[in-house]
Amino acid sequence: VDCSSRGLRSVPALPRRARSLRLHNNSLASVPAGALDGLRHLRHLQLGHNPWHCDCHILYLKLWLQDFSAAALAGLRCASPAHLRAKPLAQLSGSDLGVCTRLLPTQCLQFFGRDLLLIAGAVITLLLAAWALKSSRKLVCQLALGGRRLRRSIPKTR
Repeated sequence: VDCSSRGLRSVPALPRRARSLRLHNNSLASVPAGALDGLRHLRHLQLGHNPWHCDCHILYLKLWLQDFSAAALAGLRCASPAHLRAKPLAQLSGSDLGVCTRLLPTQCLQFFGRDLLLIAGAVITLLLAAWALKSSRKLVCQLALGGRRLRRSIPKTR
């Protein structure tokens, strides 16, 4: 797929079976998280000569490229912000992207606590439903037996 030198500001929809992708010499500042994940057949990638903005949003691209190809990552440099201009993406560290903590996903413990409460609520609801069903069966049986006893004790008047 050749999308080079087209002035692109965002990554276009890409065919999942693409083997080669040329996005160099565009106006890409970042790549949305997940945009490249489906490209399982990709073997060749060109991303150079784009004005990469090295903030929290570049982290996805950096990590994806580390897994894909060190060579593809090596040629990329930050265009902005000013204090990171010309710095290779491969050399970006957590301190360079220190304001990213607000963009990180919810911590596992928060999910665990929420899930634990939901499971406990579901178990309690099931126990109460089982108890109510058992009690209602007993009540129905008692009413049925009581009705038979009542009919037997009432003398027939004919």
